[in-house]
Amino acid sequence: MMISAREANQQFSKILETAANGETVTITRRGVPVAKLVPLIETDRETAEAAARERRKAEAAAFFEKGLEGGTIVDWSRDEIYMERLEKHWDRQE
Repeated sequence: MMISAREANQQFSKILETAANGETVTITRRGVPVAKLVPLIETDRETAEAAARERRKAEAAAFFEKGLEGGTIVDWSRDEIYMERLEKHWDRQE
C-alpha cells in the first residue's frame, strides 16, 4: 500500500491497523517514498527468549519464597552473638 504523508496524517489509525494486519505501508511526500510502516512480527527466537526469561524469573521467585534450609540465630541473644564474635577476634590476635 502506498499513501501520501497528508493522507497518512489524516488516517493514521487506519494505516496503523493495516500494518498490524501484516501489510507494509509506504508513505510518500510529493510522490517520492520517504518512509515505511511495517508490521512488527515476533520471531520464534524472540518468543523463546521471552519464555525463558519468564521461566527464570519464576524459578528465582520460588527460590526466595522457599528460603534457605538450616538453623537460624533467632534463639541467640544479642549479647551471645557479640561475645562469640569478640572471642573469635581475640583468638585470632594470639
